[in-house]
Amino acid sequence: MNKNTDTFIPKRDVSEFQHLVAAIFQCCQERLQYQSERFGLPDAELRCLMQFEGERYLTAKTLAYRLNVAKSRVTKLVSSLVKRKLLASRPDPADSRIKLLSLTPAGGLLLKEIGRFRFEVHRTVLEQFSDEQRGELLHALSLLSRHMKSVKDMMA
Repeated sequence: MNKNTDTFIPKRDVSEFQHLVAAIFQCCQERLQYQSERFGLPDAELRCLMQFEGERYLTAKTLAYRLNVAKSRVTKLVSSLVKRKLLASRPDPADSRIKLLSLTPAGGLLLKEIGRFRFEVHRTVLEQFSDEQRGELLHALSLLSRHMKSVKDMMA
């Protein structure tokens, strides 16, 4: 998978990278748990709701793809969010077999509140860095994201 097969990467570097990624992932998982508790939604429903950011309508099929879950799982998530009056479901005017899902006004307000919370969490993390460190961090994370995506694409 390494583009430059002549590059030697010490085992300790790979181990440290694995450890750091795992620690960051764990921290993110804990934040997601806190977020779920704060907004009174199970994590899966919260993630489903967040898919509507910037979207007018979505279908169950689109949600299943984005969330990487079975359509039957999305049906349960959507049903719960409809019961909570956070999502609305209506037939597609072009094809009545398809249901268009959209945020209700209450769902839109909750999504904005979640967005503000997430923004503040990330802003608070970035406050811990100097301007120079912040620039270096964002550059390094951009590189990391790009390289992780390229390895994922090679694995597919």
